[in-house]
Amino acid sequence: MSKHPEWLDATAEADVPDDDVIGLDIGGLDIALYRVDGTVYATDNVCTHGQARLCDGFLEGHEIECPLHQGRFDIRDGSPTCAPVTEAIRCHPVRIEGGRVLLQLRD
Repeated sequence: MSKHPEWLDATAEADVPDDDVIGLDIGGLDIALYRVDGTVYATDNVCTHGQARLCDGFLEGHEIECPLHQGRFDIRDGSPTCAPVTEAIRCHPVRIEGGRVLLQLRD
């Protein structure tokens, strides 16, 4: 069972730029928020291959590229899409309410 089962207020929806990524500390976790085609996604912000922050990487479509070794992840499900990355990143449920981005963090 998650130790963060509640929905946490992360930021204003307007703070997540179109076709880009931002990093936030939410509930003590380093989280990356993305907006692609009007949908907001959330993943852990640290690459599973190296200790690089994904918010410093390059977002192209639904893929975030790690700034350290250029491995990529699909932000919709966390799956690795390009070597050297082999381990998925965690994704977190997102909902928008009253112009706010709410997250349900997963352990």
